[in-house]
Amino acid sequence: MSLETDLLLDRRRLKRRLNFWRVAAVIAVVAALLAGMKGAGLTPGGAHIARVTVKGLITEDNKLTEAIDDLAGDSSVRAVIVSIDSPGGSVSGGETLHDAIERVAAKKPVVTVMGGLAASAGYMIAVPAARIFAREATLTGSIGVLLETGEVSGLLNKVGIAAEVIRSGPLKDEPSLVRPLSPAGRDVLQGLVNDMYDQFVTIVATGRHMDAAKVRPLADGRPYTGRQALALGLIDAIGGEREAKDWLASEKGISAGLPVEDVSTTGFARQALSGQLGPIFQDVWKMLISQSLSLDGPLAIWQRSGN
Repeated sequence: MSLETDLLLDRRRLKRRLNFWRVAAVIAVVAALLAGMKGAGLTPGGAHIARVTVKGLITEDNKLTEAIDDLAGDSSVRAVIVSIDSPGGSVSGGETLHDAIERVAAKKPVVTVMGGLAASAGYMIAVPAARIFAREATLTGSIGVLLETGEVSGLLNKVGIAAEVIRSGPLKDEPSLVRPLSPAGRDVLQGLVNDMYDQFVTIVATGRHMDAAKVRPLADGRPYTGRQALALGLIDAIGGEREAKDWLASEKGISAGLPVEDVSTTGFARQALSGQLGPIFQDVWKMLISQSLSLDGPLAIWQRSGN
């Protein structure tokens, strides 16, 4: 082995050792920063109001459901604000979040704050709260269930395509994309929608302490503005998070000075590194890497002979 190759291998081993200590240094710096933030009360753990934010389409979200369930047993959480800006979503997804919020509401004060839109399943998850706030222009309500399908048999006939379906029973392929919905299939699907609709009405009636007979005329699928919803008893007050905190202070004895902390489905370390600590971490890493030995990849350990 030539002297030049020995030197290159030594440099490679040196680089490995240096990289190990650089990584260790970065980890130590980040750990110190996290410890400092915790000592300064900047990390979750002190008494606070938790904010659960639900935006966009509502679907089954196990991580969010678990995070909400954890609030019930967290002694540092004095109250919960559910912030909603959603057009709705799946019935089962709304039901799952509703039940999780209801479990928390059984143990500590929960208020709902509606954004521009809190309709259908978005309204469903609002009703377990002790108090619902909305803006005058918020669109809410839309209490009902929708099942949509398509049918393209006419198009297939025009292009000369015939669909053959083998099924175990007359209702197994209802609804179908390749043939019209049968009367029996329509009855079955309407029964499913009606049953889920009854569940929705019961959830609203229970959460709003209203008679189901009073809810049904309101639950024809139409949306309401916040001002209309207030007159109908579907919400409690016009306002936002500020008004919600004031109500918690006056009615539930929750200190208005408590910080509001977002409930996240990711760990604190990841939140910190993606937030204010992110640039700090990057600067430290660049500073350490700038001191590294620059090698030429594979050519650093394999040199062609000059002969």
